[in-house]
Amino acid sequence: MSISKILHDMWDIFNTYYLGQGLLWTGIGYTLLLSGIAVVCGALLGSILAIGKMSNIKPLKILITAIVEVLRGTPMLLQLYIAYFIVPMMLHSSGLSAFACVAVGLSLNSGAYVSEIIRSGIEAVDKGQTEAARALGLTSKTTMLKIVLPQAIKNILPALGNEFVTIIKETSLASTFFVGELMTTYSIIKGITFNAIPTLMDIGIVYFVLTFSLSKLMGLFERRMKASA
Repeated sequence: MSISKILHDMWDIFNTYYLGQGLLWTGIGYTLLLSGIAVVCGALLGSILAIGKMSNIKPLKILITAIVEVLRGTPMLLQLYIAYFIVPMMLHSSGLSAFACVAVGLSLNSGAYVSEIIRSGIEAVDKGQTEAARALGLTSKTTMLKIVLPQAIKNILPALGNEFVTIIKETSLASTFFVGELMTTYSIIKGITFNAIPTLMDIGIVYFVLTFSLSKLMGLFERRMKASA
């Protein structure tokens, strides 16, 4: 197959199926929705895990460390399969959608990575500031909320942006469960056209545009935060 033929088929498939039938917007919508849920829930879960891991309660610290290491040390697809089969059993709901199960799996994985981002961000704040705040009579809670966290947030925002970009790419694994994101649209169109290479190229371009645009937006946001610091 010549390059000119591939380019012609890429445009034809993109124009006919992605734009003409709206599969592009459906795929992007599901991809961004999955990514957004995973990042938001992952940030909440990661905050809880980070606080628990930094606590002085040794059994809790050991348990959370084990959970984080398991989630970070096993393949994402394996975790999605476990979520797909185990979550409905735990909730006693056979009607739970594949989308919800995949969102749970992505959120758990994201939470494990975000917990390390948050923990490192908090630990990066100079301990002298904490000691000075305590010397002035501030409680540990006030010190954390007023002194440590505002600085830690500035440290971790770029890493959270990178996590969002990573999750967008990892949603491609959700196509295993046919939940409607971009790689699912690839499977649909390939099944109709039997033309895999141009369809894959179209999907690759869309993923690149999404992640590149998000990376640039996060870079702009980071520069503005540094300028306002």
